[in-house]
Amino acid sequence: MRALLLLTLLATPGMAQEPRFAEETATAGLATPYLGDWEYMVGGGVAVFDCDGDLRDDVFLAGGAGKAGLYRNLSETGGALRFEAVDSGAGVEAVSGAWPLDVDGDGITDLALMRVGANMLMRGLGDCRFADASADWGFDGGDAWSTAFSATWEKGATWPTLAVGNYIDRMQDAFPWGSCTDNWLHRPGAKGGFAPPLPLTPSFCALSILFSDWAGTGQVDLRVSNDREYYKGGQEQLWHLPAGQPPRLYTEAEGWKRLRIWGMGIASRDLDADGDTELFLTSMADNKLQSLTESANGLPDYADVAFARGATAHRPYTGGDIRPSTGWHAQFDDVNNDGLDDLFIAKGNVDQMPDFAQADPNNLLMQDDAGMFHETGEAAGVASMGTARGAALADFNRDGLLDLIVVNRREPPQIWRNTTEGAGAFISVRLSDDGPNRDAVGAWIELDTPRPQRREVTVGGGHASGQMGWHHFGLGAATATQLRVIWPDGTAGEWQDMTPGFYRLTRTGAERVTP
Repeated sequence: MRALLLLTLLATPGMAQEPRFAEETATAGLATPYLGDWEYMVGGGVAVFDCDGDLRDDVFLAGGAGKAGLYRNLSETGGALRFEAVDSGAGVEAVSGAWPLDVDGDGITDLALMRVGANMLMRGLGDCRFADASADWGFDGGDAWSTAFSATWEKGATWPTLAVGNYIDRMQDAFPWGSCTDNWLHRPGAKGGFAPPLPLTPSFCALSILFSDWAGTGQVDLRVSNDREYYKGGQEQLWHLPAGQPPRLYTEAEGWKRLRIWGMGIASRDLDADGDTELFLTSMADNKLQSLTESANGLPDYADVAFARGATAHRPYTGGDIRPSTGWHAQFDDVNNDGLDDLFIAKGNVDQMPDFAQADPNNLLMQDDAGMFHETGEAAGVASMGTARGAALADFNRDGLLDLIVVNRREPPQIWRNTTEGAGAFISVRLSDDGPNRDAVGAWIELDTPRPQRREVTVGGGHASGQMGWHHFGLGAATATQLRVIWPDGTAGEWQDMTPGFYRLTRTGAERVTP
């Protein structure tokens, strides 16, 4: 990576600001609870995206057995977090998770709704209004218990390829062990829209899936994280996606190592900017932080480095309950703007599982200069004992600090405003590309900071939750940087000189914007 002259440099690449959050649940106006029992013990997602074009992040909340809710962001810059409910047309029942993406390439964000029953693709109409476009786009929503979603654009395609992760057979009367149902791959149809879905067999009760160029080779594959509670003989999975051919699983001969966990969520990030990504996999008790070995050579030869880097998060750290934790949504992001990715994990018992913690606080693991993670959830003020599921870190009041929203079972979500004092500078960018893939899914964003940063633009992962729009980077004490985008077709853009703030990036350059 080319050298960069910074106006101000840190003496060391990391900063020591301890994060602080102020809970504003009671006043923020988010009122949609995630309701339901058996069929809603998993899921409970939040989608974060701009639904009205004002460059502020709005919020869509899965409602489970109740109705989903869309909320317009009214937060003033740097002020308290405030939202108002919108009659959007997307407030349907039985939603377990939601992911924003521009399916039809018209420049307006759409919503993919995973449901207990028929999944739906909601076309964005502008001004936070939506209409069901599933039939118009030839999308077969099926009739399963859908719990996971991811999307990518295969080379040369004018419509995205969608992957849907399904859980157990919801029609099973009792003892559902071994009743995992097929996941589905929805590829573009010959005349636009989508072809009939392909079953991804075998399937092992997926709770998180992610299309990713995990090795930095330009080839996108599909990672699937599965819940061992219900499968028989299953494991985690990685699927090849060869152009024009059926998907096929990676084998042990290709470096794949058998892994069996209670797979709940996937967080992906190139933590050391070396060209490939690390994966954090949430589970009951045994969370995994996977990193490719030095000898991987493009093969999925991962080693678990969670213990070595302080990211096990396997038991509660406060509250007095010492039983194993249950992890759900996980997300890498920089909450104190020191240029180092931190890790948030939403925690909560499935319901009343006696062998696992009931008082199970969320984790906020801060990364230091040496790549170690340290628990700060209680000191930061986010150690909630709610029964958490989905979550999102996003800058709702546009002050350059990432706020936090967490979906809990059977109650409205919690939301915290980031009030960290002395945080570093930041850059937040939105990508806008020509053609059908308007949000540049599959692109890589690179920053030449004291410790280089590299991020893939993906749709999927987490647990039942997705975001589209702003990509946030901490700068530490730097007052200038350079940034470039490697676009989905592999074209590397020019390095752009940038100072802290918000930017829209296209292939022709960067434009500073004011949300």
